Amino acid sequence: MKLKRWWIIPVVIAVAVIGIFAYRAYSQAQIEQAMAELQTQVVRMGPLTATVGATGVVRANQSATLSFQTSGTVDTVNVEQGDRVNADRLLAALDRKTVSSQIALAEADLVAAERALEDLLKSKQAQAAAQLAVAQAEDALKDANYTLTVRQEGNRASGNTIKAAEANLVLANEEVDVADQRYDHASGEAGRALALSNLIAAKQKRDSIQRNLNWYLGSPTDIEQAILDADVALAEARLEDAQREWERVKDGPTQGDIATAEARITAAEATLELARITAPFAGTVTSVDVMPGDQVTPGAPAFRIDDLSHLLVDVEISEVDINRIALDQPVSLIFDAILDHEYEGSVVEIAQVGISIQGVVSFPVTVEIQDKDEAIRSGMTAAVNIVVEQIDEVVLVPNRAVRVRDGERVVYLMKDGAMEIVEVVLGATSDQYSQVLEGDVFEGDDIVINPPQFELDFGSGQGFGGGRPF
Repeated sequence: MKLKRWWIIPVVIAVAVIGIFAYRAYSQAQIEQAMAELQTQVVRMGPLTATVGATGVVRANQSATLSFQTSGTVDTVNVEQGDRVNADRLLAALDRKTVSSQIALAEADLVAAERALEDLLKSKQAQAAAQLAVAQAEDALKDANYTLTVRQEGNRASGNTIKAAEANLVLANEEVDVADQRYDHASGEAGRALALSNLIAAKQKRDSIQRNLNWYLGSPTDIEQAILDADVALAEARLEDAQREWERVKDGPTQGDIATAEARITAAEATLELARITAPFAGTVTSVDVMPGDQVTPGAPAFRIDDLSHLLVDVEISEVDINRIALDQPVSLIFDAILDHEYEGSVVEIAQVGISIQGVVSFPVTVEIQDKDEAIRSGMTAAVNIVVEQIDEVVLVPNRAVRVRDGERVVYLMKDGAMEIVEVVLGATSDQYSQVLEGDVFEGDDIVINPPQFELDFGSGQGFGGGRPF
């Protein structure tokens, strides 16, 4: 039986040899096919523009949605959509008869406040009145001090006045005695009545002279003295108030006075503004949502105004790239809605604080479009490329030719019909090319831009070398 099986071994060897040759033929065919499909490009030197790309939405420099702040009926609408308006332009107003009385009275309050401010700035009446008040207060103080002095004991009359009063008192007493005697000797009803009248008059005269003499020789009571002192203190206080007011107004109105008067005007204007809408800045009316006769409520949108003199695009830049961004860097912009046209811009604002969304940190950057035209509209999506570096005459390789092999960047060069792997260190990168900082890649080399997915073992001629991916 063993002799009958000797032919099996040669058959197996023959099959193996045939298989090896078939595999080599298949591998060689694959190599030839891969080589035929390889595309190469000549390495060149030239300028490179490194960019950081992002996507954003166009917006106006300023935008505002405007509404009435009170209820009423729209009286006038002064603009249409697309109109350009200056700041403070009246856009619409409510019928005064349909708004609250507070708003209706604000116009009169405004006139009064404006007149008061004008008087404050131009009239000299306040200074004159204050000066007069000082003079009158000084006179009043002098009178109070004089009265206080002359009411004191020894100051009420001179010596001659006292002697004259004493002499008059003696004469008056004599007149009383004479009148009393005449009354005693009078007869008849009429005679006694006349004598009594003369006696009473003589006594009144005597008593008056006695009172005057007593006052000349006397001193004020405690209550009188307190009143005299209080009169002087009050006169002094009034003089101080008048002098303080004079100091306040003598050089014209103070900034505080002017601010107070202006605040009254501002308050009246603010009340009037509740019934009308004015443009907060110069711009274009982009939306009109009211018509004359409409009933409006507070806060309901009435107009939208946009400052289209500057168009901006806000983009989010990764924290990896943010330190490469600087103000005034040039920017290129492309719009899906505007074919075959590239716009120019510049970086105008860079946020100092990043925003973290699901662990990814980015920084808002604002770009201004420099050569805007009517084709660009607020709200359009723009692809933004910020130029972060511009270099000249460097060795450039296509980005699609670069692969990663064992953690290193490599490219594949065609030399003498064979493909050679070269490790490279890349520098600045654009959307299509990268700068070669290190590596044996030179101008004029043929670089493979579509390397195969598996390495080819050209040296052994055995086809794919182990099937390792690049």
